[in-house]
Amino acid sequence: MNKEELYLAEDNLAAEIEEISEFVFNHAELGSEEFKSCKYLVEKLKEHGFTVTCPYLDLDTAFRAELYCGEGPKVAVLPEYDALPGYGPNKDEVAHACGHNWIAASTLGAALTLAKFKDQINGTIVVIGAPAEETTGGKCDIANRGGYDDIDAALQFHLGAENNMNIMTLAMDSIEFHFQGTASHAAAYPEKGVNALDAVNLMFAGINAMRQQTRNDARVAGIITSGGAACNIIPDYAACQFYIRAKDRAYLEELTQKVINCAKGAELMTGAKLEYFNFENSYDDLVYHDGLRALMRKNLNDLGVTDFVDSDEEASGSSDIGNVSHVCPTVYCELDTGARPKVFAHHETFLKYVHGKMARHTLHTATKALAATALDVFENPDIVK
Repeated sequence: MNKEELYLAEDNLAAEIEEISEFVFNHAELGSEEFKSCKYLVEKLKEHGFTVTCPYLDLDTAFRAELYCGEGPKVAVLPEYDALPGYGPNKDEVAHACGHNWIAASTLGAALTLAKFKDQINGTIVVIGAPAEETTGGKCDIANRGGYDDIDAALQFHLGAENNMNIMTLAMDSIEFHFQGTASHAAAYPEKGVNALDAVNLMFAGINAMRQQTRNDARVAGIITSGGAACNIIPDYAACQFYIRAKDRAYLEELTQKVINCAKGAELMTGAKLEYFNFENSYDDLVYHDGLRALMRKNLNDLGVTDFVDSDEEASGSSDIGNVSHVCPTVYCELDTGARPKVFAHHETFLKYVHGKMARHTLHTATKALAATALDVFENPDIVK
């Protein structure tokens, strides 16, 4: 088998791959509620001979599909299929404004293409679908439960505003802080109260003072989620949430402890009792495998994609694929939608370019590049050792 045969097989599956994209797009579901999309993808994989486990690792809308083709590496593609709220004329519709329907189609398309050559492959084609990338980060749960431990290479594309092989994602901790005080009449008996809202405000003040001493890649963003019930009552309860981010996990742990110390200082100053916990999964920074990245870039070049941005020193946010990259060799990159002027993920204008005729070229380019890179690993497993 050569790559021309692989690409011809993908061409023959083109209508089915586009159908996958359209189905997931037209059945947009929020994170951890992707029951229709998950069921559809699972049935599609079964039709093509894959053995599927669903639910996977106690996640209702996660799955793992495998097609054993002989002794060799396990190469996984990573579909996503959760959507976002707040779209449509009344901003009350769920929609795929991050293009996860496109990710689902390109990853499944690569797996179905490779399956056509199962008698010529030495290894296992794996598809690990994870829920809730936009919210709780399903890949974090799968990684924490060992779901990627036996994977030799993990591959994924995302649509974006440019062709980028150097995505930088930040490690992130999500922490919620609760302060418990004592209520009292704010005018008649203020001295009898312990003001929990003061503790939250002092915590914010401490964090704002801390910013001058943080690295340029650090990001600390917070909101007050509870701050009292009435102006004439000393608030006996207040709460806030923070996303704390940094370029690498080691510095993030240092930064997170500083934020916690600000909360402890507020507790000491006010007398309000502090409790805190992680309200979402912690995300790790993305670690590239240079060998996989070089293979992916070569395959994209062969497919006509050559105009890559040089680097992405400014991080765009955080993603649970970072957690995967700390467990197994990973390559993750973005393909330009082709929109001019550029469109950006999560904006309503992005929707036009994630499905239908405007997405066909990028969809099939990504599918072919994923399949070709997986084939490279099957044929040269030392690349990921």
